[in-house]
Amino acid sequence: MRYFISFMLVATLLYSCNNELKNRALEPGSYRAWLPIQEAQSIPFVFEVVAKNKLKIFNAEEVIEVTEIVYENDSVYINLPVFEDYIVAKIKNEESLNGYYVSPDRNRKVPFRAEGHLNNRFDTSTQPAQDVSGIWETTFSKNVVGEEYMAKGIFEQKGSNVTGTFRTTTGDYRYLEGVMDGDTMKLSTFDGAHAFLFTAKVTDSTMNGTFYSGNHWEEPFVAKRNPKFKLPNANALTFLKEGFSGIDFTFPNSSNELVSLKDDAFKNKVIVVQIMGTWCPNCLDESKYYAEFYKTNKSEDLEFIALAFEYAKDKETAFSRIDRLKSKIGIEYPILLAQYGTSDKVKAQEKLPMLNHVLSYPTTIFIDKKGKVRKIHTGFNGPATGSKYLEFKEDFESFISELRAE
Repeated sequence: MRYFISFMLVATLLYSCNNELKNRALEPGSYRAWLPIQEAQSIPFVFEVVAKNKLKIFNAEEVIEVTEIVYENDSVYINLPVFEDYIVAKIKNEESLNGYYVSPDRNRKVPFRAEGHLNNRFDTSTQPAQDVSGIWETTFSKNVVGEEYMAKGIFEQKGSNVTGTFRTTTGDYRYLEGVMDGDTMKLSTFDGAHAFLFTAKVTDSTMNGTFYSGNHWEEPFVAKRNPKFKLPNANALTFLKEGFSGIDFTFPNSSNELVSLKDDAFKNKVIVVQIMGTWCPNCLDESKYYAEFYKTNKSEDLEFIALAFEYAKDKETAFSRIDRLKSKIGIEYPILLAQYGTSDKVKAQEKLPMLNHVLSYPTTIFIDKKGKVRKIHTGFNGPATGSKYLEFKEDFESFISELRAE
């Protein structure tokens, strides 16, 4: 309900209200949604209305529950969990929606529509001509100066259905789901903060495609089968500049108290510093894991502390989003506000000048009991990466045990 006033303002601008029209609500059942973007393309996703004030969004194995739903006359406002983005739409006939997906902090708005009684993400017209299961060495924006980057495509195909993700040096594109339609691969995801579409023409050993992020970004990618392909070591991408052995910072918490690593609360402890943002899906995945680990491994010699770099235009809004994230997923360790008004990585590095750069949200810094930085891990391999996620957890827990034993 905290966004009801915002909803009313948007709804008033978008739709004319008819006082004689009784309130409508979404009918329970499956829906397919589309976000129309560039070049006549649309980003599809599937959701299920469970009850008047509850729905579930599906991306492969991921299920996102949404419970902040407000109705007014012929319109519905769907506040997406954890993130600040929302959907506002007119209910045409209880099972048909037209409106917008809005990202207020980034001043973005994408048309949105949905139809009931549909549970297939993509339509297909022909049988799959290729099977994309396996590992793909991928280059995004190839030969574009300053834009090119590598990724590892990891896919599993069963019949026409395809699931998987792209891993990069800074994280992953989370749960992707789609189809092989003839020789064309189509994958999408919608997680409440990002809407992605990947399309590609596929041969037995190559891909040539386009990645769309909402209606504001697109870039080409090429890929080739390579079961031996590996990304650079995530522990070697971010490091301390010469002459530094540790880090230092002082930032406020939500009570407007300044917190520093020099405080007595952090002396003689193993410290995990998380560089993150409440708007970042990979950070959300990481925060869920860290929050659970912290709850079950609390001790006098271990502390977690997060530094939030926020899009929010003012301090008050930034802290409200930090508090919302903490409440939603049960984070018990402190989250300090390192920056607001932008998540620019160059600006972020200025806040932590001892680092060579801030390459990724999230980034994790491991500090031993003597205050020395022992490792910096760039990015996060989330649950969508399968075995890499399990590998990260094993390495993390082993390294924390090693530091605590010193």
